[in-house]
Amino acid sequence: MTQSASSPVSSVDQAIVGAMTRRHFLGRTTCSFGAAALAGLLNDQAASALAGSLTHHAPTAKRIIYLHMAGSPPHHDLFDYKPLLNQRHGEVAPQDCYADRSAFVKPNATVLGSPYAFEQVGGNGAWVSELLPHFKSIVDDVCIVRSMHTDQFNHAPAQLLLHTGHMLQGRPSMGSWLSWGLGSENEDLPAFLVLVSGGKKPSAGTAAWSSGFMPTVHGGVQCRSKGDPVLGVGDPAGMDRALRRKTIDAINAINQLQADEFGDPETLSRIEQYELAFRMQTSVPEVMDISQEPASVLEAYGADPGTSSLANNCLLARRLSEAGVRFVQLFDWGWDVHGTNPSDDLMNQLPMKCQQMDRPVAALIKDLKQRGLLEDTLVIWSGEFGRTVMNEKRNGSTHLGRDHYPSCFTIWMAGGGIKAGTVHGSTDDWGAHVHEHPVSVHDLQATVLHTMGFDHEHLRYRSQGRDFRLTDVHGHVQHALLA
Repeated sequence: MTQSASSPVSSVDQAIVGAMTRRHFLGRTTCSFGAAALAGLLNDQAASALAGSLTHHAPTAKRIIYLHMAGSPPHHDLFDYKPLLNQRHGEVAPQDCYADRSAFVKPNATVLGSPYAFEQVGGNGAWVSELLPHFKSIVDDVCIVRSMHTDQFNHAPAQLLLHTGHMLQGRPSMGSWLSWGLGSENEDLPAFLVLVSGGKKPSAGTAAWSSGFMPTVHGGVQCRSKGDPVLGVGDPAGMDRALRRKTIDAINAINQLQADEFGDPETLSRIEQYELAFRMQTSVPEVMDISQEPASVLEAYGADPGTSSLANNCLLARRLSEAGVRFVQLFDWGWDVHGTNPSDDLMNQLPMKCQQMDRPVAALIKDLKQRGLLEDTLVIWSGEFGRTVMNEKRNGSTHLGRDHYPSCFTIWMAGGGIKAGTVHGSTDDWGAHVHEHPVSVHDLQATVLHTMGFDHEHLRYRSQGRDFRLTDVHGHVQHALLA
């Protein structure tokens, strides 16, 4: 492992710590590769080969970029064209268009036709809204899934279910599972990084990228595109790098004594976190500096160095993935279009959010493809649920908006072994229920793990006397989504 020349801690000592944490992984996973723990003592090439040996089958993806539009975009107005809504606009919606449970929509709510025009584009003739002109240019590179469904109708539990496999806090997130199973391709960067835009965190908060009951080293590390890239990673005033090294060595010596006495893997995890934080002091600022990018790339993304935006985060996602980060999670808040006022309606908020998202996301796909990274980078775009057929009209609001709706929603995926240029599944004429090829949240998780080389039924972690899976006791790999 890379070390400062002034460090008194040998690379062999740190490798042993790394190997011990990997032995903890091997002792708890159902994958039985006993010799794999030795990889911490081998060179980078051997460690890379080890990562491949830990998977259940050959992966089609090496890394993931997950783009979560927190609040959930309305599928009827972006990807799931339903002319019947416009034909029946203003009429009382059929009872079948209601979910079993609703957040705010009232009985006798009226049908809301989309105010936006749709166009068939790409080789598959996918219907795409006028709000997404840049997406139309990448439609042949993606698989649009119109048949997603969930059983949660409020933001926080729906986000938790999507990212951790359970609606309650305390489970490891998808990125944590992959960090634990594969580690990072770059020892100087965490395996799991998180970027947030839109002015606030998702409703599920940091639990959406928590390591849950796994060692905390596998939790998502939140980075910022403005100011210090990672809070707390910089040296305190008056402390230089050499003094920081001595401080960490002293702390880790105490931690090692505790680990030797009690054998708690979390103590070893703490040692590894300190060492990673020290290496991140030089690696993170470099990879997070988008001002190094050519002007043409900044223009393509609409990125502005020194500011906080989804555009900057999309460019950072490419840089982080290229640098070897295993799982990059982007959360963009502001997609909760209830229509209570102009800041959350279909006519003002939705076009603004689409404008902020459409260009950089399309640029990300094109950039990855041009660099030869898309073929083994899985990109996922989603919200946490869908939106209603009906206009919400909460408290008599005259603004247009749609309530939460769990029965169907649309996502798309690209790269990493996904079948490009396809549309999978469909909803009924109202866009209220899945009509064919349903895909549950757990099905999506099983499929994502499959692209990374894991059988979701056998990637397990033992905690509190039982084995846990990301997919809990559910999920089926959706082979129709795979190339």
